[in-house]
Amino acid sequence: QVQLVESGGGLVQAGGSLRLSCAASGRIFSSYVMGWFRQAPGKEREFVAAITWSVGRTYYADSVKGRFTISRDNAKNNVYLQMNSLKPEDTAVYYCAADTDNSGPYYYTRGSEYDYWGQGTQVTASS
Repeated sequence: QVQLVESGGGLVQAGGSLRLSCAASGRIFSSYVMGWFRQAPGKEREFVAAITWSVGRTYYADSVKGRFTISRDNAKNNVYLQMNSLKPEDTAVYYCAADTDNSGPYYYTRGSEYDYWGQGTQVTASS
């Protein structure tokens, strides 16, 4: 069993930055993949970024590439999402998720592959 708790959301002006944190409790195995997803009002949940727990290989949605950075601290069981140059279209509830099966990079963008989810944190970038 894995519990995930996000923090760090808030209101920021367009062009600003925020850093989201995800605290994971329970047993985290090196094979796990940790992901960030987001869901805006009236829209489907979408993939933002993922990182492999073992070697820290990262994957990003095209919409955030070059602006967002995912990282992890294995010692603290934390995952982070540094968000720079925020745009109004980044406004959403952001969720941290854990994929325990790690079926491969092709599946990292699929929310259905993730077994555990946090409660979400609101990010609002105002224009």
